[in-house]
Amino acid sequence: MSNILNKAKEALKPKSPGSQMEISSPLEASTAAKAAATATDEDMDSKPAVICVFCGSSPGLNPLHMSAARSLAHAMHAAGARLVYGGGTRGIMGELAKTLVSLSGPQAVHGVIPRALIAAEEGYDKSGRPGTTKAAEASLSIEQLKKIDSGHEGGGGKGLLQETEFGLTTIVDDMHTRKRLMASKVMEGGNGSGFVALAGGYGTIEEVMEMVTWNQLGIHRRGIVLVNIAGYWDGLMGWVGNAVKEGFVGEGNRGILVEVEGPERVVEALRNYKVAEGRFVLDWSLNQS
Repeated sequence: MSNILNKAKEALKPKSPGSQMEISSPLEASTAAKAAATATDEDMDSKPAVICVFCGSSPGLNPLHMSAARSLAHAMHAAGARLVYGGGTRGIMGELAKTLVSLSGPQAVHGVIPRALIAAEEGYDKSGRPGTTKAAEASLSIEQLKKIDSGHEGGGGKGLLQETEFGLTTIVDDMHTRKRLMASKVMEGGNGSGFVALAGGYGTIEEVMEMVTWNQLGIHRRGIVLVNIAGYWDGLMGWVGNAVKEGFVGEGNRGILVEVEGPERVVEALRNYKVAEGRFVLDWSLNQS
């Protein structure tokens, strides 16, 4: 199994020594997905599920959305699942992370946030260094990330991955790196790993729809679940139906995005996720000639 994971991490190596991760590539995420696909059922069952949750940094006006974040944290705790999310400390993001940390401990939550967004978040050292209010990693090289993933301390200084009420945090340089790292964590997770969307704004819908597109293109096989609280996502689900009706989305791909009405159904939906029949079968490997 260690060889499989090493192959997945190999995809994140920079093109030149010492370079930082700067661009998002589906090739790298696909390599992690291929490595996960070759793992045996026993391997996958022995690993915790990793669930990436896209959601708003605002609490919204309907208190049901914050309640859904807490309920999802309880469901993930009961399932022994780990969370990777956008690293926010406010709104639905912060509520979800803080609640799961209170239940499962800081090792169960990994936030990934671009340096520029730190200014908009409470609890961070605004210089972008590990601060006294919210401990965080500095923007890390791939070698440092590999050390962290393999359980080593350090890789750029003491105190990396320090524990706070919001879990563990990685500060990266840009949005593309953020999404690539989060996706790679999900693809390396055990059975029931996948992507989930609670209520959110432009960023939430962009992130979840990119994962839908990657699924359609055969870059990954993980489930994607939309938690439709109080009809919040009715418009998006209506658009999917209309896109199928108008011939822009194939009927065989309608089910890539799964809808549930409550957070208590998320874990089961991910575990029982069926890969859509209409997906492309493409080779996204790095070794194409």
